[in-house]
Amino acid sequence: MPTATVVICVYTEKRWDDIVDAVDSVVAQDVQAAEIIVLVDHNAALLSRAQQAFGPRGVRVLPNSKKQGLSGARNTAVEAASGDVVVFLDDDAAARPGWLAALLEPYSDPTVMAVGGVAHPRWPVRRSTAGARIDARPRVLPGSAPADGDATGELDWIVGCTYTGQPTEQAEVRNLMGCNMSFRREVFGRVGGFAEDIGRIGKNPLGCEETELCIRARQVYGTAGEKIRIVFEPGAAVDHRVSPDRVEWAYLRRRCWAEGLSKAAVSKLVGSADALSTERGYVARILPGAVVRELKQKRVTSAAAVVVALGFTSAGYLRGKLPGATAGVRLPAAAPHGRG
Repeated sequence: MPTATVVICVYTEKRWDDIVDAVDSVVAQDVQAAEIIVLVDHNAALLSRAQQAFGPRGVRVLPNSKKQGLSGARNTAVEAASGDVVVFLDDDAAARPGWLAALLEPYSDPTVMAVGGVAHPRWPVRRSTAGARIDARPRVLPGSAPADGDATGELDWIVGCTYTGQPTEQAEVRNLMGCNMSFRREVFGRVGGFAEDIGRIGKNPLGCEETELCIRARQVYGTAGEKIRIVFEPGAAVDHRVSPDRVEWAYLRRRCWAEGLSKAAVSKLVGSADALSTERGYVARILPGAVVRELKQKRVTSAAAVVVALGFTSAGYLRGKLPGATAGVRLPAAAPHGRG
């Protein structure tokens, strides 16, 4: 089994409890990481607090030395990493038992260059008008089993979680989700790091940098005549906390608009055919089925959410394709392999 560097990128003290839970969940794995890196994104107070809390536990706490944002933080961590595999866990996610072992097992196949896992949403607690506790799926993010905390929904990608339409067994996929993913460290030396022009900065919902990296890796290796595999492993599971603001209509509209813009930027970098290959089937099969199901169940609000999400994503994509909209988006240079 390859050695692993687990990276947790952080940016705000408001998530301190989540950060502690994320680190604890990695430390508690039955397969131990070669190292854990907490990478702080341009926040001196958080950097000091993290160094004091995690340094004595053997966790490396480092500042982002690159462009502010999630991509820059990840690229800084890659350059510092020594493990054969670099694993990324979100700062508001906690790994379940067996997570790291499940992520690393597929790397026994030398053609596997990246492995990602499942992210289960943990919904914010709400109260009914009578004061009763409600922690079920919110209506703005529909799903076939609203009461099942581990069930997927068609729009769960909006909150960074596994969504309906993704595989339910180990399978090869086009790209991984950033909340719970890993790459062989050699990939970054071959194809470069994350594109810093499209990564998140704080609460800015622009993203798709992991999608672009996966597509670029497949293209670069393919050009060299090497077939690689990017694997989705449902056995590698994490719980991803969803904050209350992310289950509101305003966030759904903003996130979908940003997703459309991001897809347009990815299309510029790697071509529309690869950038939209998965999305075409999702729009043609998964979303219409969700609308029909929700209407049959008389969940009109949930059906409307699907239509609104598709509309705002499409509009964002069209806006991003206009001349000059993605003029500043560039591919990154190849990154060093790390310390080892």
